[in-house]
Amino acid sequence: MFAFDIRRLFRSCCNRGDYGDGIYARSDATRIDGRGGAWDDVGHTGSETAMLVPPLLHGLILAVVIGIVAGLRAMMAPAAIAWAASRGTLPLQGTWLAFLGYRFTPWIFTLLAAIELVTDQLPSTPSRKVPSQFAARLLTGGSSGAAVGYGIGAPVPGLVLGLVGAVVGIYGGAASRARLASAFGNDRPAALIEDAVAIILAVLVVVSI
Repeated sequence: MFAFDIRRLFRSCCNRGDYGDGIYARSDATRIDGRGGAWDDVGHTGSETAMLVPPLLHGLILAVVIGIVAGLRAMMAPAAIAWAASRGTLPLQGTWLAFLGYRFTPWIFTLLAAIELVTDQLPSTPSRKVPSQFAARLLTGGSSGAAVGYGIGAPVPGLVLGLVGAVVGIYGGAASRARLASAFGNDRPAALIEDAVAIILAVLVVVSI
């Protein structure tokens, strides 16, 4: 009890006072170390906590995920990247992908993505595994992965992982949709589920960048 009172008195008298090599800040459970990092209850700084998932690994994972999105829906991936770039969370200025951050680019790609969601359910739409569809998904998956890679200073690994993700999305998406269509006895529910998965993954990438 005595120790608690002394600690409380110390904090009330000196909100910015030194305590060891740290400074108590707003929260009773948090103090600021001598280098400006926030310490938690177990003595980790905020920077150490953030490094539990290294930024490079985090970015490379996102590159794979956005590639998968492209494999599912070709236009969904660049639409997501364009929104991230336009928000300023993904700096692409000075790169060959700078156009993704232009004012109207997100709206254009969003419109294209919406059109794709409709045409995907038409019987006349070719398989995503035909050369033209396959190439389109590789293009959007690779470029979207490269864009994520620029955010972590690794555009080439990002591009490669975006391509890998696109291939996974193409074949994995086609196989999963075929199984769902067989289970439902109809392709439309399977297509809608795939749409939802692509949208959710795209949104997760945008908010995680």
